[in-house]
Amino acid sequence: MPRMTINGRPLEFDLDPDMPLLFALREAANLTGTKNGGGGAACECGACMVLVDGAALRSCRITLAEAEGRFITTIEGLSRDRSHPVQQAMVAEQAIQCGFCTPGIVMAAAGLLSRNPSPSKADIEEAIPNDCRCGVFPRLVSVIERAARVARREESISAAPAPAIDTSDAAKAVPALRTVPKSEDSGT
Repeated sequence: MPRMTINGRPLEFDLDPDMPLLFALREAANLTGTKNGGGGAACECGACMVLVDGAALRSCRITLAEAEGRFITTIEGLSRDRSHPVQQAMVAEQAIQCGFCTPGIVMAAAGLLSRNPSPSKADIEEAIPNDCRCGVFPRLVSVIERAARVARREESISAAPAPAIDTSDAAKAVPALRTVPKSEDSGT
């Protein structure tokens, strides 16, 4: 059974190791912020973007076996109160339209800023491969530049509203998922 750490919690999935991480997150872990934009090896949309050991990757292209022992961060784990600079900048710059692609874009941007605190416009355009049918792309460069300034403490943004659901309710226990007791946790 594949084990990994998701949003800081060691978890073990009683699922086929060849299952894409995307489906385990959405269907077994109830972490539905990671979106399914079509899935499969040819998918390019980026709606399912998560951080895997800090790198932004499409969860539809990673199997549970490939995620074994890794640290996964979903949009739900990025910040419990939407205080991450990218989340704040997305709201402040009004760069959210329908919202379907937003979690993937936020995760790709967070991955970029974690490795490059002062990205150029070219760095941003290269690091955000996500599709957005609503057309927020013209605002994304300014969003990420602003988020970078916030992360560097050169600017502040008034807080976005808190989520309407308590995070403890967002990931209820389901049959295919169990929290690994501390005694069984091998550090993964």
